[in-house]
Amino acid sequence: MNGAAGMGPIVARDSRELRDCPFGLCDGTGMLYDEATNTAYDCRCRRQIIAQRKARSLSAVIPRRYYDVAFDRYPVNEIEPRAAIRQVRAYIDRVDEHLDAGRGLWFMGPVGTGKTTLAMLVSKAALTAGRSVAIYSLPRLLNEIRDTHRAERSHVDLLDRLTAVDLLHVDDVGAERTTDWVLEELYSIVNARYEDKRSMVITTNILDREALCEQITERTVSRLTEMCDELPLLGHDRRMDPRLA
Repeated sequence: MNGAAGMGPIVARDSRELRDCPFGLCDGTGMLYDEATNTAYDCRCRRQIIAQRKARSLSAVIPRRYYDVAFDRYPVNEIEPRAAIRQVRAYIDRVDEHLDAGRGLWFMGPVGTGKTTLAMLVSKAALTAGRSVAIYSLPRLLNEIRDTHRAERSHVDLLDRLTAVDLLHVDDVGAERTTDWVLEELYSIVNARYEDKRSMVITTNILDREALCEQITERTVSRLTEMCDELPLLGHDRRMDPRLA
């Protein structure tokens, strides 16, 4: 196997070691060694390894209700519009490419239209692909941030870990009671990921852009708009459907 342009051959590793690297290049350390120049350099997987290490203390658990969500099962097979489902499938089919580019999805619509279900499909696909994922509702995420202050843990360290994870999934953005503190914390998270080109999957019940700007500030909405493809969902509250009982 040849190294990058201008470099000599990369030190060969056995097949067992190569399985540790998603690209089959390094031994799982995230580093490659060029014998010709006696130089170590980053493997393509190094950013993922760092993100996974920093994500270990974050919530990456798919809730039990969403274990079995799939495109061919209810309620996904009845969510409207179907164009949104096709866009989610296309995103998942190229999930590594989208995460590497920092592209995300923004599900918006009334309560019970399937926003969280589709967001969980994306998070499941990222986890299956071996990427680091953190899954929170915004109220729960803000509670965790508050706990860092109460326990005198590092707020900066938590923000750093939330920034490093490959995919940050946040439900119910805009549902938290608005205070200056809430707005600043949300902006800090979104802006850090925006600057580092990290993907987000978010859900909001608010469809109107002006109303959302009033709820979470225009600067936060602006960054989310650039980072994410917007997917409005339609329909009734499916949580009232007896099939989900």
